[in-house]
Amino acid sequence: MKFFSRLRKDIRVIFERDPAARNVLEVVFCYSGLHAIWMHRLSHALYLRGWVLVPRLISNFCRFLTGIEIHPGATIGDGLFIDHGTGIVIGETAELGKNVTLYQGVTLGGTGKEKGKRHPTIGNNVVVATGAKVLGSFKVGDHAKIGAGSVVLREVPPYATVVGIPGHIVVMHGMRVHNAEELRQAQIEAAFGSRGYDLNNPDVCRELREEIDVDLDHDDLPDPETEIIQSLSRQILALEQKVRYLEQKLEEKRSTETGKAEKNAEKKLPGKKRRKK
Repeated sequence: MKFFSRLRKDIRVIFERDPAARNVLEVVFCYSGLHAIWMHRLSHALYLRGWVLVPRLISNFCRFLTGIEIHPGATIGDGLFIDHGTGIVIGETAELGKNVTLYQGVTLGGTGKEKGKRHPTIGNNVVVATGAKVLGSFKVGDHAKIGAGSVVLREVPPYATVVGIPGHIVVMHGMRVHNAEELRQAQIEAAFGSRGYDLNNPDVCRELREEIDVDLDHDDLPDPETEIIQSLSRQILALEQKVRYLEQKLEEKRSTETGKAEKNAEKKLPGKKRRKK
């Protein structure tokens, strides 16, 4: 009974999230994302029983048939919706929570040859848009959104929207953030707003900000090469601005000198003699 209820949920999810779905037969026979999920469940069940070759053969057949590659070792929760799906890659140690939505070209991959957990953990109700790459062993929080074409290389908090290369947070709990200070304020409101703290009190906000600022990422060290490149970029920008300023001053000086030369030339021209009465 649980088997058939799960199949019904897979079909219902498509109707909920894809307005192009018309009827059950169309969904069952024409949606490659649904086929990929069903084949993955079979390969994953065999993989958990210690089989190696047969699950990989099923995964490769699925990739040939649908263009979606899901490693048999990946853990996928209920309610996954894969829209179109061509080019999706999900790594061996990736974990997907409930009600996740993936669009075409998404990669949930690793960043090297490290052993153990090397692929991301995707929380519940997460949306990963077209062409996004989530690379590394970290968590993407519940209800997060990853923008199209983004490359995410570090943890994403819940209710955050991430865009860009590398990915950076632009919306937090529905609040637009433009810099680190606004992001920190949004994090404070999300973490402490419902706990009775007076966030209008500057002293309270200062204390909470100090608590949130505790950085436990002792592996996140400075990159000297990146710092040098950024420094050179700033110097080049400053030189370009200075050159533009000097060119503008030189042009103004040339215009002034040209005007003076024309006035002097007019003064040297012989004037008309006045007639005597």
